[in-house]
Amino acid sequence: MIPSPQRDWLMALGLLALTWASLAALLDPTFSAMVHIWEHYDTFTHGYVILPMALWLAWRNRHTLAATPAKPDWRALLLAAPLLCLWLVARLAGADVVEQYALVALWIATTWALFGLTLVRAAAFPLAFLLLMVPNGTFLIPWLIEFTANFVVVALQLIDIPVYREGAFLSIPTGEWNVIEGCSGMRYLIASFTLGVLYAYLTYRTLWKRLVFGLAAAIIPVVANGFRATMIVLIGHFVGNHYAVGLAHLIYGWVWFGIVTLTMFWVGLAWREDMEPEPACAPPLSPRSPALVAAACVGLSALFPIWEGILDARPLARTASDLFAPVAIGGWRPQAQPFAAWLPHWVGMDGLLTANYVRGKERVLLYAAYYARQRSGEKLVSGQNHMVPEEHDAWQNVGSSRRSVSVLGHPLEVMETRLRLSGEGQRILAWQWNRVQGEDTLNPYLIKARLTLTRLLGGRDDGTALIIAAPYQDHQDEAEKSLIAFLTDMEPGLQRLADQR
Repeated sequence: MIPSPQRDWLMALGLLALTWASLAALLDPTFSAMVHIWEHYDTFTHGYVILPMALWLAWRNRHTLAATPAKPDWRALLLAAPLLCLWLVARLAGADVVEQYALVALWIATTWALFGLTLVRAAAFPLAFLLLMVPNGTFLIPWLIEFTANFVVVALQLIDIPVYREGAFLSIPTGEWNVIEGCSGMRYLIASFTLGVLYAYLTYRTLWKRLVFGLAAAIIPVVANGFRATMIVLIGHFVGNHYAVGLAHLIYGWVWFGIVTLTMFWVGLAWREDMEPEPACAPPLSPRSPALVAAACVGLSALFPIWEGILDARPLARTASDLFAPVAIGGWRPQAQPFAAWLPHWVGMDGLLTANYVRGKERVLLYAAYYARQRSGEKLVSGQNHMVPEEHDAWQNVGSSRRSVSVLGHPLEVMETRLRLSGEGQRILAWQWNRVQGEDTLNPYLIKARLTLTRLLGGRDDGTALIIAAPYQDHQDEAEKSLIAFLTDMEPGLQRLADQR
């Protein structure tokens, strides 16, 4: 016969699990999108083990938690409602990470609703640990690539090895190297931080020690990855490039990560506090029945997917047939033959226009990607949109930066990207910007905020990505002149292309 307190806890925990599963089902595809990323991206495979680890941490503290008063707290609905609003706004804006954080935070809020704030405080770390299941951090990759490339360049210069850098590409006398996403150290950073915060929680009891070790677990792998990348280049330089690539490259990376992590943990043992005796726990208490508040949480959550469905049911603002090439003026004329076998890598658009123009020796590509509605995987501002994929067979991105160009007396902010054809001298200069609600803009946060607010108020949330590109050989000045001339002559047509009503 199971004692009454244990039986009551089993029933309450079963109800919590059912509530979490109901929220994941109601707010899907949010949870499914997380699982998809865990499955297909090695950087975030750890997401599979976060929930089991959080449950183990709670089980480890089961005696303390069982002795904590647990009763339903309706105040938690005051947190659940804003989280559901945040989830809906993130869905409309296509902000997948925010949407997923909102779901996990909603699980934490429902735990508060079912068991009360006192128990949530007692289980604060296991619950907060759940946030690590959200695949986040890709925004750091450009910064990590930049840091790693700079680190390698400085290290090589210190030992008198000549190096030429162009973007993420490094050239030394014995070969060329490219700091790609897999070399950025992102995987090491995610793994180290996840293990580091877990280690800090289990090893220390003082808050400042936990915070310091967690910070160290985020900084050390970044620096260690700089040393790793430098050693790979040195192995290729002194021993042979074939020893520094392929399987040996991966094995060396994970062996190095293991050595760094174990060293970090070994040093951290000097301040360990887990050997101190645990305080005695009171006898287990029976939680009060949370069935009613659980039903309220699920019922409230069900309203927001319905709201989203109503917004999605509205017809699209335009169709792909609305796109048309601007009329050529200023001596520019359409040409069927492109100047290069390259096109920007934009995805999920509702309409696409690709047009080539020529004026004398000048060549310009116009590329317009129209998005009639912002949704997951099909949005104007997305990390999936690139001038060229990272490991493209032919073309390489050798540098991107924001700049302001003057067109007919007014500034236009563009993202400037320089591309080169591998093994050849051909290069391309590309400028990209967005046209939203009659204005040219490049700010991704402003775009998402404006389009989301407009959609919530019943308006249209469409937008167009505009790209113009020109070839050059040695100096990009010749391409800049062509692009500015094209913008000056064709800007009214480009505006009409993006602003059709």
